[in-house]
Amino acid sequence: MADALISFLIEQLASTALEQIKENVRLVLDVENEVDQFIESLKTIQAVLKDAEKRRVKEAVVQDWLDKLKGVSYDMDNVLDVWNTRALKQHIEKQENEGEGALVNKKKVRFSIPSSSNCFCFGQGSHGIVVRHDIAQTIKQLNIRLTSIAEDRQRYQFQSTTTSGIEQPQRPKTSSLVDVSKIFGREHEKHTLITMLLGPSTSTGEEERGPLVIPVVGMGGMGKTTLAQLAYNAENVKDHFEKSIWICVSDPFDEIQIAKAIIGDDGTPISNEMDALMRSVSKFVEGKRFLLVLDDVWTEDDTKWEQLKLALMSSAKGSRILVTTRKETVVRMMGATTHMIHLEKLSEKNCSSLFYHIAFLDREKDKSGLFEAIGDEIVRKCDGLPLAAKTLGSLMRFKNTPKEWRDVLDSEMWEIEVVEEKVFRPLLLSYFDLTSEIKLCLLYCVSFPKDYEINKDNLIELWMSQNYLNSKKNKLDKRSIGQEYFDNLVMRSFFQDFQMDDYGNLRNCKMHDIVHDFVQFLTKNECFIVEPKGSNQAIVLSSDSVHHLTLMLAAEGPLSLPTPFHTCKKLRSLTIFNKGKVTTINGDLILQLKCLRALNLSRSGVEEVPKEIGEILHLRYIDLSWNKYLKELPGAMCNLCNLETLHLESCYSLEKLPKAMGKLINLKHLYIQYSGISGLPKGLGRLTDLQILDRFVCGGGGDDNEILELGDMGSIKQLQGTLFIGGLGNVKDVHEAQKAQLDNKKHLLELILDFGESESEEQQRISDVEVLNELRPHQHLKILRVNWYQGSSVPPNWIMSLQHLTHLTLWGFQYCESLPPLGKLLYLEVLCIAFMRSVEKVGIELLGIEETQTSPFTATAFPKLKQLQLEWMEGWEEWEGVGDDCLVTIMPCLSSLEIFMAHKLKQLPDFLHNRQLLHLMVGEVHPSLLEQVHQLEEHAHSI
Repeated sequence: MADALISFLIEQLASTALEQIKENVRLVLDVENEVDQFIESLKTIQAVLKDAEKRRVKEAVVQDWLDKLKGVSYDMDNVLDVWNTRALKQHIEKQENEGEGALVNKKKVRFSIPSSSNCFCFGQGSHGIVVRHDIAQTIKQLNIRLTSIAEDRQRYQFQSTTTSGIEQPQRPKTSSLVDVSKIFGREHEKHTLITMLLGPSTSTGEEERGPLVIPVVGMGGMGKTTLAQLAYNAENVKDHFEKSIWICVSDPFDEIQIAKAIIGDDGTPISNEMDALMRSVSKFVEGKRFLLVLDDVWTEDDTKWEQLKLALMSSAKGSRILVTTRKETVVRMMGATTHMIHLEKLSEKNCSSLFYHIAFLDREKDKSGLFEAIGDEIVRKCDGLPLAAKTLGSLMRFKNTPKEWRDVLDSEMWEIEVVEEKVFRPLLLSYFDLTSEIKLCLLYCVSFPKDYEINKDNLIELWMSQNYLNSKKNKLDKRSIGQEYFDNLVMRSFFQDFQMDDYGNLRNCKMHDIVHDFVQFLTKNECFIVEPKGSNQAIVLSSDSVHHLTLMLAAEGPLSLPTPFHTCKKLRSLTIFNKGKVTTINGDLILQLKCLRALNLSRSGVEEVPKEIGEILHLRYIDLSWNKYLKELPGAMCNLCNLETLHLESCYSLEKLPKAMGKLINLKHLYIQYSGISGLPKGLGRLTDLQILDRFVCGGGGDDNEILELGDMGSIKQLQGTLFIGGLGNVKDVHEAQKAQLDNKKHLLELILDFGESESEEQQRISDVEVLNELRPHQHLKILRVNWYQGSSVPPNWIMSLQHLTHLTLWGFQYCESLPPLGKLLYLEVLCIAFMRSVEKVGIELLGIEETQTSPFTATAFPKLKQLQLEWMEGWEEWEGVGDDCLVTIMPCLSSLEIFMAHKLKQLPDFLHNRQLLHLMVGEVHPSLLEQVHQLEEHAHSI
């Protein structure tokens, strides 16, 4: 971690910005030699960091030395950031003074300072001199500290190296997700567990004493959670229980939170009193056969367990409680030794199968036997631990020579002795094989609690806020660098439990609890998760070296930290997981957090943000999403010129943004979807670095924001992800739509064009046909949705030019009487057509077949279409077939057809008959169509 920090600092210190700092501060105090000495000390230390990083896991004094080094590095980073921020703010003010129409050319000021000959930086007056003097003194003090740290290194006799890190391995051409769904050596345990879950109790009277408790016991990394998931998700298990509940318990064992999790959102009482909650649990499970999984239980306090078990006594016979734990003392406390499943180590054969399944992925079997000879020795070191085999297999995928395999086998990491050392050893091997930048990204993940669903995009934005993605060696933009780093960690099995979005993109993931323990072990002085048991309980952080603080269940009311202010002054990220209890943030608290880069108050319940937030000039990331009572943002927030990410989605009461949002010239990600914001303030065209804007409403919010500003946002080409453009009925001039330049925004993945909720009088409304014609997106767009288009003609021809389109929705085209030839879209997989009330006949024109087509060649209409939805088509009477003579193949991949609210349609076209694998879903349709569907289903089943 220190290696990456120092590499970044050296880049910064060698930049033009520092040359200007030296030039300016020399006017007050000569520190040029100080700065040069600081750089040399960093380079000297950098040469021994690889050895120091390895030794810190065994030697506490080395860990202390590294903590001091990181402290100095962070402090110097703050100095540089203060300098650049002050210069940037003055540049913005200068531009505004020159005229409201002058746009900030941010590219000229991002990491460069105007020439000192202009006497611009920090002004010429006494205030400017004071600022320069303060920075000079700070640099001098930091150099004294760093010099002492550099001298101390000799005491530890570190081994020097000329390399600062290992090069990032080349990504494989196939998917980065390793398929580990195959079970290795756990088939018997899975069968035994499912039998226990579904079968009767074997001991007389057990059912009368409440739900049967089945513990799965084993050391960390043995696969307890995986086994429980396999059983929990088995179809016969799902069908057997009326209620299935999965709760990750970890430590501490919080009966209140567990009770609330059992009840769920609908049944949660207002009271947090234990008695009321347990009564609610009892009522919730009464008479029901349920399965409750308590994953990762640590507590040995039988009083906590007995209260919960007593509340579950009212359940029906056959209910089960499945518990995973590392401690047999937990099993004895629960009195559940009779049905215990103890996970033993994998046999060497199964461990070997798992290891090679991952290590040799996407490459030929080792014919020479050289790799396997070494690999077999590595497998033996895994000692039968599945997580160790999986981690090392992921590591060896990137080792292409026998020597590289031998280096892993001979590593001194096998000799360390730490908690859970048998699992930590292979994790350390994989960790040290990462580049220094990716190490930083991995270690930051410990700021999330165990079992937390990590959103990939948010994680990348948080990495960005900490300057982890600033590598000059990589020419990609920061978001793309973050994606590469994330993929690398996925390929090395540091993440698991992946969730995909509707379009097949990875959205969420988790860290295995052992991986979380491992990362926590490496960051014990850097990241801190506080779980206070009482609202007034003060917690003293170990030192002021804590830079990332996460609070679980903070006290209700104004936000207060359960630790003295002075220990929080160097915090770089603060996250509150509070479930709606915080109402406001104390302004004095905010003023103490001057070094903060990331503030996450999502779902915290905050109703007000103080104006003091504008003083935290280092802030890059603010998440206020899902705070439904938040009504207003302070105008001072627009002073945060370094702000890159602002999350405001689902803030239902928030109706507008501050007027000076155009000053946030570093803003890259603005999320306002599902908020109460109806329009954006003027001047957002100045946000030329914008990459994510999920919602833009034309003419809303009283500011009369014009769609042409989209042409300036994101430097035209940078906007990416999903963009919703609403209020298109408010466009006053068709040429405004043309100036939005959607055809130049080649990185957009999804575009939603909405003509609904128009404020214009019907007779004054510009033709939707004209507006839509000018909104041609880039041809690489993947997902398109057009809502409430009021034109009577078929949508524009540019839809047919989107040959990379995979998902298309046409919603609410009330006056269109026919459909475009969508069958010509070669990659279209999902098509939804709804609320087209004027369509009476769907003809072959939809397929892209012309009636005169008689040539004897074979073509395909809708070659990739998998899902077809046709809904609310009240006027639809006929769906035309093609006849036996047609040589065109139609919808060969179609697997799902849904028809809803089509009362006049009596039959399906001939090309949809006799399809064995087609899943038909119909509702509110003509009886003749319903009868035909039943006949087709019966015919398919009989074949």
